[in-house]
Amino acid sequence: MKRALILLCVTILLAACTTSPTGRRQLLLFSDSEMSVMGATAFDEMKQKTPVERGGQVNQYVTCVTDAITRTLPEGQRTGWEVVVFDEDSANAFAVPGKKIGVHTGLLKVAKTQDQLAAVIGHEIGHVLANHSGERMSMQFVSQSSQQLVGAIIGQGPGQQAAMAALGLGSQYGVLMPYGRLQESESDNIGVQLMSQAGFNPQASIELWHNMAADSQGQPPEFLSTHPSHETRIGDLQALMPEMDAIYRQARAAGFRPACKR
Repeated sequence: MKRALILLCVTILLAACTTSPTGRRQLLLFSDSEMSVMGATAFDEMKQKTPVERGGQVNQYVTCVTDAITRTLPEGQRTGWEVVVFDEDSANAFAVPGKKIGVHTGLLKVAKTQDQLAAVIGHEIGHVLANHSGERMSMQFVSQSSQQLVGAIIGQGPGQQAAMAALGLGSQYGVLMPYGRLQESESDNIGVQLMSQAGFNPQASIELWHNMAADSQGQPPEFLSTHPSHETRIGDLQALMPEMDAIYRQARAAGFRPACKR
């Protein structure tokens, strides 16, 4: 039984391994259709529970930026996106599978230009394109299933509780949290490329994170956070600027010149 359980887990893990848009290996145990259904359900619930901004100008502005980015995506990924502006003061945005994007009105106080907002929207679209929600759910599934597997392997001996506790702690700080930072950094990379190819100035992504740093009023140390520090993000984006500036200039020359008005 123990050998069968181990073999089953190894088979599942090998079968589910794939690569993200940046070439990073990732684990996906759930199909796109399954994730889309879960994402759409969660998004609908949020729309029912959270006040939605009804102002036409705000919605048109956010939709304009989103459309400018999505129209440059590969065929099959360009349509079907839904973006909703929520009447919330926090400087936040999020994305869920099923091409759903939520933007808080408070974000517009920090993302002060169309290009800075494009950096956020591109980042959120990056999460969806890279299947980050499915990856996180898969890691959580493996973590929980692994705990059950350890229980089956080590039996009911006196060391079971200590072993389970150690595995839980290792999963929290050794597996799941680093993946959060990797996913955020990966979405930064994807997002800045998306905004550049749509004709938004990639330099605005750096300006955005300077604004975020000023607005955050302190941030926990990076090793205790699932997100990279503002300084790390800014440094990583600066390293990408020569390549992104070239993509931006090509996009502008090709006629991609978004003009979204607040």
